[in-house]
Amino acid sequence: MSERHPIIAITGSSGAGTSTVTKTFQNIFRREALKSAIIEGDSYHRYDRKEMKAKAAEAEQAGNKHFSHFGADNNLFGELETLFRTYSESGTGRSRKYLHNAEEAAPYKQDPGTFTPWEDLPADTDILFYEGLHGAVKTAEHNIARYPDLLIGVVPVINLEWIQKLIRDKTQRGYSTEAVTDTILRRMPDYVNYIVPQFEHTHVNFQRVPMVDTSNPFISRDIPSADESMVVIRFAKPKGIDFQYLLNMIHDSYMSRANTIVVPGGKMELAMQLIFTPFIWRMMERRKRALGG
Repeated sequence: MSERHPIIAITGSSGAGTSTVTKTFQNIFRREALKSAIIEGDSYHRYDRKEMKAKAAEAEQAGNKHFSHFGADNNLFGELETLFRTYSESGTGRSRKYLHNAEEAAPYKQDPGTFTPWEDLPADTDILFYEGLHGAVKTAEHNIARYPDLLIGVVPVINLEWIQKLIRDKTQRGYSTEAVTDTILRRMPDYVNYIVPQFEHTHVNFQRVPMVDTSNPFISRDIPSADESMVVIRFAKPKGIDFQYLLNMIHDSYMSRANTIVVPGGKMELAMQLIFTPFIWRMMERRKRALGG
C-alpha cells in the first residue's frame, strides 16, 4: 500500500462483470478530475491467442485436461507484482495491452488476440487502476494482494456467472454452447485454486444474486436483468462505513449481517458511487499530504 501512489484493483472471474464496475470507477475519476493509469488483467496473460490455442492442444495431448487462463503457468504473476510494487514506490511501471478484437487491434495495425509492446505508464498519474482475474492473488512465490489500497471482488453466484459467460461468448465471440461449457469445465481446478481464494483478501465484495430461476445456466436465453437481481455487498472491515446513510440513500436496501448490506440490482452503480467516492477522496487527501501539498 502507498499513500503517495495508491492502487485500486478489481478482481473477478471471466464473465463476472468486472468491466461494468470499471466503467463506474472511470466515471468517478472523470468527475473528480483524476489522472489514472488503467491496467487490464488480460495484458498479463503469458500467451497470445494463437500461442494459447497451441499450448492448450499440447497440454490436452499430454493428458492435461485443465489448462486454463486462470492458473499461474499461463500468467505473468511476477510481472504484475513488479508493476504494483514499482507503482506503489515511485508511481512508475511498464505495461502493455491485449487486443481482444479487430476494433481494438486496428489502431495498432496488429492482429486481434495479440499484445502491444511493453511501454512505460503515463507520467504523473494520481492512481493506478487494475481490472482483471488476479488483482488479489497470493501464491508461494508472489503476493500481489498486499499492494492495492482498495481491493474489490466482483462475484456473481456461480450459475449467473456461467450464464453471463455463455451468452457473451456465444453472441460476441461466436462460440458454441459446447465449446463454452468445455472451457468452464477445463478452468474449474484453477478457478477453485486461484480465483476463489482471492475473495478472502478483498476489502469489499459485490455479489449479484438473481431473483429468477437460473437452475440450468446452459439453456438460459438471456441474462437476468439488474431489476431481476439483488446485490450483496460485504465489507471485510466495516469500521467507518456509514450504513445508515447508505440505507437512507438506497431505497429498498437492508442489512443482512453486521458487515453486509443488500441493495436492488438496479442500484448497484449508485451504491458504488456512494461507497467508493469517499474512499477516493481519502486516498487523494492522504496522497496530497504525503507529497507535501
